[in-house]
Amino acid sequence: MTLIGRTRARGVETLSLDSVDTRNALSAALVGDLADALAECGADDGVRAVVLTHTGGTFCAGADLRDPPHPDAVVGLLRQIVELERPVVARVTGHVRAGGLGLLAACDIAAAGTGATFAFTEVRIGVAPAVISLPLVPRADPRALARYCLTGERFDAAEAARIGLLTLAGDDVDAALAPVLDGLRRSAPQGLAETKRLLTAKVLETFDREAADLTALSARLFASAQAREGMTAFLDRRDAAWVL
Repeated sequence: MTLIGRTRARGVETLSLDSVDTRNALSAALVGDLADALAECGADDGVRAVVLTHTGGTFCAGADLRDPPHPDAVVGLLRQIVELERPVVARVTGHVRAGGLGLLAACDIAAAGTGATFAFTEVRIGVAPAVISLPLVPRADPRALARYCLTGERFDAAEAARIGLLTLAGDDVDAALAPVLDGLRRSAPQGLAETKRLLTAKVLETFDREAADLTALSARLFASAQAREGMTAFLDRRDAAWVL
């Protein structure tokens, strides 16, 4: 049973993260299913663009702490989104945490409704936004990243758009995306593929240069004593030992 819902309308394939019980957390299974669905979209000439969205009130809660994927798998998924010859458009109407923000950063275009909220929560459980920094750092405002990655504060869709995590935000996310999807449908497949290749070149250079080191950092942090305490505290709904 796949954790990815799929529909198609006029050449736009919509992939929905569909693991509501885990708030669409990035489990090994969900990462694998999404990678498979993206590969099928990339091999299908009938797909002009991909919309990545979600069921339930959370787009993605970050890593599934009970069934975490290997950092290599997350890096591979993020790179797959960046390299896919079809534009990938994120459609968000709920909450996005930690690794979910990596998915947004990997997408070419990202839109959210005004009820969406965002937070880099890694620091609060004793880890760092290591692998998601690969698409994130080249695309978002560095001063804003310093604040939100170091504090774990929540912020809204308007702020996410201001700092470069979103392309646009609006009360009606589908109305906001309508001209975007119309433009993609009117564009030639070759033109889209080559233009995306130009726009993502710097991001892929970051993957080539830093992926191995950041994967090792992520694995080391998740195996640490502080991370075990942070994850246990999160699952137990209590403050971690270091909270003052």
